[in-house]
This record gives sequence, C-alpha cells and structure tokens, in this order.
Amino acid sequence: MTHNPLSKLLGIQFPVLVAPMFLISNAAMVIEALEAGATAAIPALNYRTDEAMRKAIAEIRNKSNKPFGFNLIVNKSNPKYKGQLQTLCELKVDFIITSLGSPEEVIKKCKPLGIKVFCDVVNLDYALKVEALGADAVIAVGSEAGGHCGPVSNKKLVPELVKHCNIPVIAAGGIGEARQVKEMLELGAAGVSVGTVFIASAEAPVSKEYKQALVHFTARDIVLSSKLSGSPLTVINTPYVQQIGTKAGFLERLMKRNKWLKKYIKMLIFVKGMRKIEKSAFSATYQTVWVAGPSIDYVKKVRPLNEIMNSLVEGL
Repeated sequence: MTHNPLSKLLGIQFPVLVAPMFLISNAAMVIEALEAGATAAIPALNYRTDEAMRKAIAEIRNKSNKPFGFNLIVNKSNPKYKGQLQTLCELKVDFIITSLGSPEEVIKKCKPLGIKVFCDVVNLDYALKVEALGADAVIAVGSEAGGHCGPVSNKKLVPELVKHCNIPVIAAGGIGEARQVKEMLELGAAGVSVGTVFIASAEAPVSKEYKQALVHFTARDIVLSSKLSGSPLTVINTPYVQQIGTKAGFLERLMKRNKWLKKYIKMLIFVKGMRKIEKSAFSATYQTVWVAGPSIDYVKKVRPLNEIMNSLVEGL
C-alpha cells in the first residue's frame, strides 16, 4: 500500500487514519497507530491547556518519528482555535484536520511550513471550495460516521468526490473491518478514517462502562441527536438519551432564528453538551451520553489498538 495516494502523501505503510475523537484520542493511541504502520490525529480540544498539548506532542515524538496530526474546530464556537493553530504551526505537526468551518486561515498559515491540511466535508460543493483554497485532501464524512456525521452515505459521497476533486479523498464513516476498508479503496478513496471501533481499545482512556457499551449495543441503537453540540451528533440510545430526547431544544431553535446570537448560543450549547459527554465518558452516571457510530456492530470485545488495526489492514 506504499503507492497508495494517502500513504505516499504522508509516508505511511497503510492508508488508515485513527480518527480524532473528542475526549478519547490521546498520545498512547497515536503512538500505537504509528507503530502499526498507520497514522492518527487528536482533537486539539482534548487538552485544556497549551502546555498539556505541547507535552502530548513531545511524548509522541519521543516514541516515534512517524507522521501524526491534530484536529481543529475552526468556527467561532471554539475560543481556543487561534492559540491552538499557533502552537501546532510552531511545533510543525505533520497535518491538521479542519472541522465545522472555513479552513482558509489554517491553509494560509500551514502551507509555507509544509504542514498538510485535510478538511472534513459532507458534500461536493464544500469539497470543491476547500480544494480551491489549497487543501491537501478532503475527508468525506458520510452518514455512517460516528460523532458529527454528514447527510449522505459514503457509498454515494466518495465516488462523487473522487470524480470531481483533484486531491485525495479519505472516507470516514461505517468502517470497522478490512472489507469496508477495501470497499472504500475500490470506490476510489485514497484512505480511510476510522473512529468508533478504537473507542473499545485498551489504550482509550474512557471508562470500562463506555467500552462495554460498544460491545453490548448495536447499530440499531445509534441515534442522531441535535441537542448536544449545536450540530447533529450520533450517540448510543441509552435510557437517559431516550429521556431527554434527540430533537432540537429551545436554545437550538433560538439559534436558528437569531443570526446575531447564533455564535454565542452555539458556544453555550457546545459547552453544556460536551460536559455531559465528558462525565459519561469517564465515570458511571445516570446521565449517560456515549458518542458512537453504526460501526459499533464490529466491536465484539475490548482489544489492544494494534490488534484492531491489524484486523482493518488484513489483506491490504
């Protein structure tokens, strides 16, 4: 697979990216992914302080010289965005994944430094816009993705982007076994971004209850909630999620009606929702909100990350 477009772009053995997962991705998971011949990224928001993020980057580089990246939320709901971008540019991480906003500033600052920029996209129009801005690749976020997902299945989205874009397309969503990796590559994807199945890894820092939920529940238990981050988010349909519902609440409806207040309301919704998710991820609580995607079906037990990775790249 070293001749694969994503493998060539990053200099990795397998075109697999361990997706950046809010609260979950950490240095230990990145190191294991790099040693397995793949790559990985961490959401910058996983670190409360700049010092903590710098320490994580140093830890990874102390263990490996292989390429890894970070994910940036680039819209106004992320007050840490500017500072995070400055640090990532200063330390020259290998790539940055942009989400939920325009990547223009990121691309302008990263290009001269040789930092690759991959952009999350959910449709062709946006993919063409970020390509014109100078993105190095697009990540096709399909409707099967865990967390923030797109409206269209990757089986339709990936071929459309491959046909019309001149940069690599990375497929994200619904990938849990080698056969899905092969399917996406056959559709023209340069690589795949995989998240949910890695939540149930030994290296993931979340609670045993969260990991066991991935073993216990199935794709039929995944629902789309508009209540937690200001954008549609896939979660496991626990009793608490059933209790609070998944439809937009008062703040979400107000945000859609009032453009002037939108920035501040979205920030408030995001902070409140992420606090609920954080409590659920690291401790047992009746207010259980566990983020996951339909590829939960491929989680049969908790395994070391390198074992999960081996199952994804088998036969490539």
